[in-house]
Amino acid sequence: MRIPRIYHPEPLSTGAEIYLSDDAANHVGRVLRMSHGQALQLFDGSNQVFDAELIEVSKKTVQVRIINSTLSNHESPLNLHLGQVMSRGEKMEFTIQKSVELGVSTITPLLSERCGVKLDAERLEKKLQQWKKIAISACEQCGRNRIPEVRPVMSLEAWCQENDDSLKLNLHPRASQSINTLPLPVEKVRLLIGPEGGLSAGEIAMTAKYQFTDILLGPRVLRTETTALTAITALQVRFGDLG
Repeated sequence: MRIPRIYHPEPLSTGAEIYLSDDAANHVGRVLRMSHGQALQLFDGSNQVFDAELIEVSKKTVQVRIINSTLSNHESPLNLHLGQVMSRGEKMEFTIQKSVELGVSTITPLLSERCGVKLDAERLEKKLQQWKKIAISACEQCGRNRIPEVRPVMSLEAWCQENDDSLKLNLHPRASQSINTLPLPVEKVRLLIGPEGGLSAGEIAMTAKYQFTDILLGPRVLRTETTALTAITALQVRFGDLG
């Protein structure tokens, strides 16, 4: 049986006895039905893995003892910040899950003129908390020991005008450059993925104002969630750790 990997939101140390969070306790106790003495792995976002064993399992709480820790770095050398205009339904959740598996460092959900998602502030906050849980779950599954940041929703222009010394990229069907023609080396990328209807002409002009480079993925028109994952994969092959 594969040893379960569980994220713990507080710093861990060898020899400590700690209680798992409510969500983790429910998963370990009720879903996996684990019992006293069984092994699991914990990580706290510090790029370490902590071997642990269960010492108490009840209906509401799970207590574990930390046995040892090892450094386990599975992060890409490419710092990749995905700016994704929000998509409908489960598409946004799918994009977040898979982009975390592919090694993104930061995800910012965006609002644009053609964004199909219309939510009030309360529902947006609930979505944000859900997206953060999806990112954590993806790390538990794929072996990452740092949790990518999922930022609050921003307007497209507010995100574009942020300056962090990244190479800024915007996908455009009539671009003259591709990811493979971008010059090496690149350590930081800010990748913009538009909505299903694409960015408006004014928004495309705005991205040029903030020094975004238009790039072409290929001859076919891709759905927004396919575009994001294809571009991330190509960037990781070119500048990151996918071979």
